[in-house]
Amino acid sequence: MSIRFDTIAAFLDHGFDDVIDVRSPAEFAEDHVPGAINLPVLSNAERAEVGTIYKQVSPFDARKIGAAIVSRNAADHIAGPLADREYRWRPLVYCWRGGQRSNSFASILTQIGWRAEVVTGGYQSWRRLVHDALYVAELPHRLVLLDGFTGTAKTALLPRVEARGGQVLDLEGLAHHRGSLLGGDPEEQPAQKGFESRLAERLARLDPERPVLVEAESSKIGRITLPPALWAVMTQAPRIEITAPIGARAEFLARQYEDVSADPARLSRLLDQLRAHRGHEVVDGWQALLAQRRMVELSAALMAEHYDPAYARSRAAHDPQFAASVAAATLDAAGLDRAADEIAAAMRAI
Repeated sequence: MSIRFDTIAAFLDHGFDDVIDVRSPAEFAEDHVPGAINLPVLSNAERAEVGTIYKQVSPFDARKIGAAIVSRNAADHIAGPLADREYRWRPLVYCWRGGQRSNSFASILTQIGWRAEVVTGGYQSWRRLVHDALYVAELPHRLVLLDGFTGTAKTALLPRVEARGGQVLDLEGLAHHRGSLLGGDPEEQPAQKGFESRLAERLARLDPERPVLVEAESSKIGRITLPPALWAVMTQAPRIEITAPIGARAEFLARQYEDVSADPARLSRLLDQLRAHRGHEVVDGWQALLAQRRMVELSAALMAEHYDPAYARSRAAHDPQFAASVAAATLDAAGLDRAADEIAAAMRAI
């Protein structure tokens, strides 16, 4: 039996015990329905082999060989990760387009006695819903941007505002990147489609009638591009400005990037990437601070000589209007709590 989902919310609130993605590990890694587990009935190599036979020999031979492989892999899954499932277990199964792989696996599960169902249209039905929400329709959400210079703890403030009852959208968390030169390795980020699925899931959980706090970002976070529906709302959203003294910002930045400074060789290479923009003399000064492990001073120099001038140019070009401004004297735990209180109050007034 197959089941159709017409909205992202309906897909996410499916009501089944498990969602099983039977596609290959490579397909799953690129993107999958949030919360799904991967029990591939064809491995990456097996899928390529069956596809080659289909094109070069015949569809019949491909289906015959594929069926034998699917059966062996299904047996391994039933004896392995599914061995503890009880009689009343209800799995929801999908493959690429709701075809042979998902129906074959679901049929075996049904014969055992489990109440398995298949997603009509498979993964492609999920992808169409996500694409339409982020590339075709207008987002219904009311966004509020948290804006401020580098080191003003914008990302760290999001969970504190959420703890105070505010709705937040952490784009850098979804993108696995901290949104700057030192923000992370783009190779460790999710695929674009994977990011969009997580984004669509998060948006579906938010109340469009209440404001949503989002850190002000550029249109790209590492190698992830923000979808047009989201970017369109962000460019028109009211802003709350967060400010802090450069000393407090430098101390905060040094704490936040301890993982980066723990690898001086990598950090040195990242700094060298800015020679074309800031000149050898400036970067040599940064490298000297790094060599001496003077990380707070290096953070202050980076902000004064790189991040703040870039932010000031962007602000001058776009002339953002601020609905509220929050001044944080410190960015320690107490200072962040005070700032979060003010931001949450400002959101309620917008």
